[in-house]
Amino acid sequence: MFIKVIPQGHCIVVERFGKPVRVAHSGVRFFIPILDKAKNVAIAWGDDTNKEGIFIELSEQLIDTKVREYITKDNVALKTNCVFRWRLVDPIKAIYDVDNFRRSLIEAVLNEIRSVIGSRELNDVLSARAQLSDEIVANIAGTCKRWGVNITSAEIQELKVADEGAAAAMSIQMEATRKAEAFKVEAKAKADALILVAEAEKAAMALRAEGELTYIETLEKVISKEDVAKILLAQKTLAAYGEIAKEPANKVFLPPPSGASAVVEAITVS
Repeated sequence: MFIKVIPQGHCIVVERFGKPVRVAHSGVRFFIPILDKAKNVAIAWGDDTNKEGIFIELSEQLIDTKVREYITKDNVALKTNCVFRWRLVDPIKAIYDVDNFRRSLIEAVLNEIRSVIGSRELNDVLSARAQLSDEIVANIAGTCKRWGVNITSAEIQELKVADEGAAAAMSIQMEATRKAEAFKVEAKAKADALILVAEAEKAAMALRAEGELTYIETLEKVISKEDVAKILLAQKTLAAYGEIAKEPANKVFLPPPSGASAVVEAITVS
């Protein structure tokens, strides 16, 4: 037997007669000479996901797709890049079930970015960047699982319009959208205020009506209904005079209401 020390956060895929037999994780591991062979992934994967070609990284890693151009549903060219994080959970699947899983992973993310941006118009893309990132992760999760990879997160970076004319038009459109949203908020606030005022007035009217009813019922206990009606008529008339007299320019002289003596007499009796 021979001994190999595997670093923390790494593993080795052990082959025997060209077939994978086990995954050796970090620590001191024993191997059978000639029969056991550590799989070298440097040729297929490069040096980004392994050390010395055989120690495969198991910690979370990050890939930046670099800036590329995509077309929205309304034919606007956008430039953006995506930074996504992933973790290798099944090295055997990553080695034997897909040809160069790292390149395949990048291509899967790029294709999904193209798909989600291409299915939306410019305004939707700009206003839902976080949602697009979540959608990318959800849509490629199944494919990545078949490759022994877990996508932990994806983030679409700053979106830029490729054409300067379109960028200027987009800026104007965004400003108009912001103003429209501000108007909506202001209009809603005013509408809510009017509703509150109307509800308060309604409550006040209900209380006033309840008070008047109590007042009438009290009068009817000591005088006739006809005298109550005369008193109420006189009160309404006097209230109308008061409203007219509030404005000096509108002041007029009116004769006393008919039946005033009867009202005075009714009040005296009460």
